[in-house]
Amino acid sequence: MALRHALAFDPIAVDDPRSDLAGTMRSFDPRSPIVQIGDLSAQRGDGVFESLGMVGRHAQEVSAHLARLAHSAALCDLPEPNLAQWREAISRVVVHAPETGESVLKLILSRGVDGAGAPTAWVTLADAPDSTAAREHGIRVVTLDRGYTADVPERAPWLLLGAKTLSYAVNMAAIREARRRGADDAVFLSSDGYVLEAPTASVILRRDGRYLTPEPAAGILHGTTQRSIFSYLGSLGVDTAYARITRDELRSADAAWVVSSIRLAAPIVQIDGEETARDAAMTASLNRYLLSPRD
Repeated sequence: MALRHALAFDPIAVDDPRSDLAGTMRSFDPRSPIVQIGDLSAQRGDGVFESLGMVGRHAQEVSAHLARLAHSAALCDLPEPNLAQWREAISRVVVHAPETGESVLKLILSRGVDGAGAPTAWVTLADAPDSTAAREHGIRVVTLDRGYTADVPERAPWLLLGAKTLSYAVNMAAIREARRRGADDAVFLSSDGYVLEAPTASVILRRDGRYLTPEPAAGILHGTTQRSIFSYLGSLGVDTAYARITRDELRSADAAWVVSSIRLAAPIVQIDGEETARDAAMTASLNRYLLSPRD
C-alpha cells in the first residue's frame, strides 16, 4: 500500500488539561524515517494498532476502532489512550485522502523507546489494496491449527489473545502457508477443533437462515466489521449469534465470509480444496452496506 500521509504525536494522559491537542502533533513525509531504532514497536512488536477503512474522506467506524484500541492497550498494560487526542489526529489526516475511492487509516500506539518510559504514537494514510476480485469472486481458504485450545484465554491471559498487537509474524506466516497450499487465506482452528478467525479477518457463516460467528471468548479479535454486519443484519430482522463452530459446520454452511475493515466481505468459495456454497446476492448487499459511510 502506497503511503500518502503520516502524522506523529506524543500521547497525553486522559486527565491532561491541555486543550490544544493539535499542538502535540506533527506531520511528516511518509517516505522519511520517523520510528527510532530503539522503539519497542520495531524491536519487539510491543504495541497495538487499528486499521480503519476509508470511503472518500470518511473514516469508517471510528468509535468502534478507538474503543478496541483502548481495550488492546489495557490488555497490554499500555497507558490509556486519550481518545480525544486520537480523534484530533484522525481529523488532521483524513483531509489528505482522495475525495473518492478507498483508503486505509492506521493507528499505532507503541510502548516507546526502550528506557524512555513514554509511549509513542502515529497515524498513517495509505491507498487501500484492490479487493474487487475477493469481494466479487470469493477466496479459497485452508484451515490451520492455531496451536491452543478454545479455553486458553481464560487460563493464560498473558498470551494477549484478543488484543490487536503489532506482533503479526504468526498471522503473516499463516497466510504464506495458505498460499503454499494453493489457497488465498487461512482460517485458524483451535486445537480442540473450533473455528477461530482468519489471520486478518473475522469469520461469519449462515446456517438455516441464522448468521453465526465464533465466540470472542475463544481468544479472537472481536471484529469491528463483524459487529457492524451483525447490526445491519439485525436491522433487517435477521437472527445473529455468537457460537462455537466446528470445521464441519463451517464446511457445510449455507454461505460463509471472511470480513474485515479493508477487504470488507469476501465470500469463502473453497475450504481445504472442497467447493462451498455461496450467496452472491447477500455478498453484494453486505458490501454495499460496508461501503456506505458509517460512524
